[in-house]
Amino acid sequence: MQTEKRLRGVARELFADRGFADVSIDEVAETAGVTRGAVYHHFASKRGLFEAVLADAQATIADAVARAAPGDGWEALADGSVAFLRTAVDPRIRRIVLVDGPAVVGWDTWRRADAENSVRLLAEGLAALDNLAVDAGAAGALLSGAMNEAALWIAQGGDPDLAEAALRRMIAALRR
Repeated sequence: MQTEKRLRGVARELFADRGFADVSIDEVAETAGVTRGAVYHHFASKRGLFEAVLADAQATIADAVARAAPGDGWEALADGSVAFLRTAVDPRIRRIVLVDGPAVVGWDTWRRADAENSVRLLAEGLAALDNLAVDAGAAGALLSGAMNEAALWIAQGGDPDLAEAALRRMIAALRR
């Protein structure tokens, strides 16, 4: 278990820094201080290792959202959404989740994993609102897409404060 945890941590740093395509299993093994065989003992392939790292990164985002928005209501929804944005732009997260994730594991697999984490929390937050002016499913899809795109925009030099303000305004506009 300790070796697997170390491999996931090393791979996460390497994938975040250089991307999936530019990291080899041999490099992960060497950096972690284990043999290539040890990597394959825990993960069937480089993609399998990446999927584990992606799951860890998505869980990190979901944890940040849950910590920022422990209750229900509009403020919790906005705070959780801003926490998503702030966490998703972290360089240790962004490339893995938003750039390489869909390309490496495929869109359908990526969406399923996303749905189990932050999208689930977003849907729960929206469902708990009693004065939502639009369908919760549609609102969730639009907010999720907007937050993912905003994180990529910030990563390319966009102003995080402007993105957060726009996100809060979008959420407020959903209120009846």
